[in-house]
Amino acid sequence: MSLLEAQSLSKRFGRFVAVRDVTLHFEPGQIHAVIGPNGAGKTTFLNLLSGELAVSSGSLRFGGQDVTRWAPERRANAGIGRSFQHSSVFENLSVRENLRLAAQTQFPHAFGLFRTADRYGEVGERVSEVLSELSLVTPEETLAGELSHGEQRQLEIGMLMATSPKLILLDEPTSGMSRNETLDLIKILRRLSEKHTLVLVEHDMDVVFQLAQHITVLVNGAVIASGKPEEVRADAGVRTAYLGTEG
Repeated sequence: MSLLEAQSLSKRFGRFVAVRDVTLHFEPGQIHAVIGPNGAGKTTFLNLLSGELAVSSGSLRFGGQDVTRWAPERRANAGIGRSFQHSSVFENLSVRENLRLAAQTQFPHAFGLFRTADRYGEVGERVSEVLSELSLVTPEETLAGELSHGEQRQLEIGMLMATSPKLILLDEPTSGMSRNETLDLIKILRRLSEKHTLVLVEHDMDVVFQLAQHITVLVNGAVIASGKPEEVRADAGVRTAYLGTEG
């Protein structure tokens, strides 16, 4: 059974159709990339999956449950994690404190008033696990605002990992990164895919073809191709509409 199923999913803003009748299945343990030219509807589609936007028509099933009308918070609690194009870390808190706050959402009792969060063993264990999986070389006491852009993006993904999601939605995770930072993140995402399903919106085709086991191409809000990387690369329609070549 697919982990997430989008059936005839559409989003309209007045007369403008941003996402048009998209049917896709996202399989457990897979990295599924969604690509397309600017304005193709990629981020809007991701927002429909996360619940940031309500669907105009169609349905979504996650783990066999109909989640079409669920709020983002309920979807997050069910195991759908989401990152955004711009970093959303708490800049005045340390790396560890950012991770701890994320981990605490999985252990509600750890928000007790009369004990520090560090007193709850499961929170500290989860934070330590995430720190070991990241490539951050800065001390965990470093303020998030002092990290480089690439390190902040890593931390944001670490915060998602700390919530133990089943599915992670990533919107342009390598945007603004240096080449070395991108290579570090590729390694992290590969490790992450061993335990989680990833849906990746990404503009860097080198990253896409290094990571994805399945690629979907959106143009004008509609799917024009979906399949294994080699199938998508060979698709004449994709080459003409997006990759910039013909024949």
